[in-house]
Amino acid sequence: MKLLSVVRAGIRNGLIVGAVAVFIVLIGMVQTFAKRYLVSDLTLSTVILVAFGLAAGALAAQQVSRNTTQLGSKVLAAAVSGLITGVMLALLLLVVSQVPLRDVLVNATPEMVAALSFGLPLSGAALLLIGLSVVMAVLAVLYGLLPSRVRRALLEGIMAVTLIGIFWEAIVGLDVSRLVMKFLGVKAGKVLPLPAGLGLLILVSLVTYVWRAHPQSNVTVRRTGEGLRRYVSLVLIAGALIALPFAVGLFWSQTLTTIGLFTLMGLGLNIVVGMAGLLDLGYVAFYAIGAYAMALFSSPASSLHIGLPFWVALPIALLFAAISGILLGIPVLRLRGDYLAIVTLGFGEIIRILALSDVLKPYIGGPQGIMETPSPFFFGIQMNDPRYLYYLILAACLVVVFLSLRLNDSRIGRAWIAVREDEDVAQAMGINLVAAKLMAFAIGASFAGVGGAIFAARQGAIFPMDFTLFVSINVLCLIIIGGIGSIPGVITGAFFLIGLPEVLREVDEYRILAYGAGLVIMMLVRPEGLIPSARRRLELHEAEDQGELAAYTVS
Repeated sequence: MKLLSVVRAGIRNGLIVGAVAVFIVLIGMVQTFAKRYLVSDLTLSTVILVAFGLAAGALAAQQVSRNTTQLGSKVLAAAVSGLITGVMLALLLLVVSQVPLRDVLVNATPEMVAALSFGLPLSGAALLLIGLSVVMAVLAVLYGLLPSRVRRALLEGIMAVTLIGIFWEAIVGLDVSRLVMKFLGVKAGKVLPLPAGLGLLILVSLVTYVWRAHPQSNVTVRRTGEGLRRYVSLVLIAGALIALPFAVGLFWSQTLTTIGLFTLMGLGLNIVVGMAGLLDLGYVAFYAIGAYAMALFSSPASSLHIGLPFWVALPIALLFAAISGILLGIPVLRLRGDYLAIVTLGFGEIIRILALSDVLKPYIGGPQGIMETPSPFFFGIQMNDPRYLYYLILAACLVVVFLSLRLNDSRIGRAWIAVREDEDVAQAMGINLVAAKLMAFAIGASFAGVGGAIFAARQGAIFPMDFTLFVSINVLCLIIIGGIGSIPGVITGAFFLIGLPEVLREVDEYRILAYGAGLVIMMLVRPEGLIPSARRRLELHEAEDQGELAAYTVS
C-alpha cells in the first residue's frame, strides 16, 4: 500500500475520532467523570481520554488492513490517526483556556480545563494529550497482534478492574470485606489502591487464560473440562445470587430489583422481537396493564375496592396482559417491519394517554394514579423490603428463563424463527402465521404483565408517567446490545444499561446519548450483541465464513 494512502487513512480516521472527542468534551462528560475515581488517582475521565487514542488507532489499522497486511503500514496509520486526535484535543484545551467561550459553550469551564490538563501547565498538558493519543493508538495495533486467547484474558482483566473500581465504595462497605481487610491488615479507602488494581488485573487475566484452555488432543477430556467449568460456574453464580441482597445492603438491593424488572421485560420482548421477529415499540403498554391490573384488584384505595392478596391478583394481571397482547396482535397480523413498529408505538402511547385521560379517571385515578398497593406476603413475611422483593423477582426471572428455553427448543419456537426469517416461506411450509404471531404477542405480553404487577407491589403506588415510551426504548436497547435472541445477552444488557446508570448517577444526564452511541457502535462493531445466541452469530457471520471458505478453496 502506498505511503500516501496510509497517511490519508490515518488523517481521515483521526479527524473523525477527534471530532467525536471534542464533542464529548464540550458536552461536559470529561469534567463530570473526573469526579469518579477508579484506581488510585486514575479517574473515569482519564479512561475516556485514553479510549480516544485506542479508538483512533483501531479504526485506522482496520481500514489499512483491508488493503495490506504490513505491520509498518498499520502502525503508521494508527500513529497519524492518534496524532490528529491528540492535536485536536490539545487545540481545544488551549483555545478554551485562553478564549472566554462560556457564553457560547456552557461547559467550557475551568473544570474542563483542569480535567484535560491533568494538573500540568498548558504547554505540558497539550504535549501529554498528543503523546498519550499516539501511544494508545500504536498500542491498539499491537494489541490486535496478540493471540485471541491472550486478548480476551487481558480485556476481561481490565473490565474486572474497572467494574470493581466503580463499585469499590460498596465493596468495602460489606461486612465480609471489612473482615477480610482487617485480617490482612489493610486499611479500607474510598478508592481501589494501585497495587491492588494491578494485582487484580494480573490475577483475573491469568485465571481467564487458564479457565478457557481447551485441550485439543482428546475430545473426551475437552468435553469433560467444559462440563466441569459449566457446573462450577453455575454453582458460583447461584451462590452469589442467593447471598447478594443481604451482602450489598438496601440501596444495591433496590438497584438489583430494578435490573430484575427490566430483565423480565427484556425476556418477554425477546420472545416477540428476538424469536418471532415482530418489532414492538409499544411494549411498555403490557407492563402498564399488568401494573394497573395488580393495583385495581389488590389496592383497597382503587375503584374496585376488592383488596385481593398479591398471589391472587398476580395471575389476573398476567391474564389481562396476555389478552391485551392478543388484542394488539389481531389488527397487526398483516403488518411487517416499520409499519408494525409504528402501530405498536401508537398502541403504547394510546394506553398511556388513556391512563392520563379524564374518561378513565374515575376508574384508574388519572394523573393521580392508584395508591396503597400492598406488598406481597410469603409465609407470613411481608415483602416490602427490597432484599425480600429481590428473591421474588429472581424467582420470576428464573421461571421466565426456564419457559424461554423450553419455548426456544419447542415446535412453536422453531415456528417463530421461521416466521422471523421469511413469513411467506414459513406459511408455505404449513406454519399457521396467525397462531404463531398471536402466541408470541400473548406470551411476551404476559411476561411484561408479571413485571408490571411486581413493580406495582414494589412501589406501593403507580402513575401514568411510570410507563412512558422511554421504558420501551430501554428494553429494546438492552436486548439489542445484549444480543437479540440470547437469554444471557438480555441479562447482560439489563445490567449494563439499567444497573450502571443507577450506580453512576453522573451518567444519567447523558443516558440518551450513551444509548444512541452504544447502538451505533454495536451495529458497526458487533451487530450480534455482546452475548449473541449461536443461531444469531451464525446468521450474521455466514457471509464472512463463506468468503473465507472460498478464499481457502482458491488458494
